Amino acid sequence: MKPPPSDLVRAEAQGVEIAAGGSAEASVRLTIAEGYHITANPATLSYQIPTQVSVEPGEGISAGQPVYPPSLVRKFAFEPQPFAVYEKEAVIKLPVRVESSAAKGAHQLRLKLRVQACDDQSCYPPRNINTSIPVTIK
Repeated sequence: MKPPPSDLVRAEAQGVEIAAGGSAEASVRLTIAEGYHITANPATLSYQIPTQVSVEPGEGISAGQPVYPPSLVRKFAFEPQPFAVYEKEAVIKLPVRVESSAAKGAHQLRLKLRVQACDDQSCYPPRNINTSIPVTIK
């Protein structure tokens, strides 16, 4: 029995503690259901939808460019050319900066992940996963 599309990819972000005026590296772990893959970033083929993170800045917290993990190159029945994917797990690193004037305490840095899950035969429509990184400002 196939899992529903909403369970094919899950996102979990680890919290970070940052001093006001400082920076740290946050991680977002994507867990991909067995037998499925998502397109890597950057995508190999022009029509593919790469895994992508966008960040909503807020409360004196901002993020730099995401660092996507190394990909695997796989060949699937539906495409003659091998291409870059993530399977099982992918960890995206995200540099986070806090303004010196930011309020101390607990905050959330909201993220939107765009992913397209596929099996070895076909792909599901792309979807957005909303998550957030807990940020504690010291």
